[in-house]
Amino acid sequence: MPLLVDGRRVRLPRSAVELVRAHPPLEERARLLRGQSVQQVGPQGLLYVQQRELAVTSPKDGSVSILGSDDATTCHIVVLRHTGNGATCLTHCDGSDTKAEVPLIMSSIKSFSEPAECGRLEVHLVGGFSDDRQLSQKLTHQLLSEFDKQDDDIHLVTLCVTELNDREENENHFPIIYGIAVNIKTAEIYRASFQDRGPEEQLRAARALAGGPSLSTSPLAEPPHFVEHIRSTLMFLKKFPSPENILFPGNKALLYKKNKDGLWEKISPGS
Repeated sequence: MPLLVDGRRVRLPRSAVELVRAHPPLEERARLLRGQSVQQVGPQGLLYVQQRELAVTSPKDGSVSILGSDDATTCHIVVLRHTGNGATCLTHCDGSDTKAEVPLIMSSIKSFSEPAECGRLEVHLVGGFSDDRQLSQKLTHQLLSEFDKQDDDIHLVTLCVTELNDREENENHFPIIYGIAVNIKTAEIYRASFQDRGPEEQLRAARALAGGPSLSTSPLAEPPHFVEHIRSTLMFLKKFPSPENILFPGNKALLYKKNKDGLWEKISPGS
């Protein structure tokens, strides 16, 4: 079934600008999101999603109430939500394998849903800018095309990507929005930044860095803390060149849970 906006089929391919001009409510929602001030999100109840990660939960979750991600330059942050049961998935896509990521996003939401459950699937796309290499534009098109190929009706509610998320300063282009959060219980999506990025931040960042062709797709547009983030990740890789042998003894996963204060704590083996 097709990708829909206000109940009408989306005609692809189109640029993000052409798409919102054909559907004025999309343009208005993008304008309102860009105009928000950035909220600092604390660690309580937060599940932070790094590049190439995916998280899904529902309002029944007693530990996680917010999903969020930031540091998106050419990357896009995708939120898919089922309006019936409130199941919400957030992922940080970099274009490395969009064709595989979109079905994974869909299946993660369906794992929370009953076949005949009332409600609809709504998708929100945020991120990217008018970069010189047009990587953002390519990713926008990939995501729209892949969602349009899915078997289910998917309603495009927010599109604040690429040209719609671009600002120019001294002849250089930058994203307006680098990060968003979604409140699982209220479905509110808002501009956000995060000081706490969850457990094993360097290990998770190293996984994405080791699988990519470069340190950054858009060096001039990176946020101020980017250099320190990359430095600490590279130092981690230097210290643990084969982390699977040192950090995962016996090939066992590292497990964490939210405690009663809404903060992450490590689960001891055998507990």
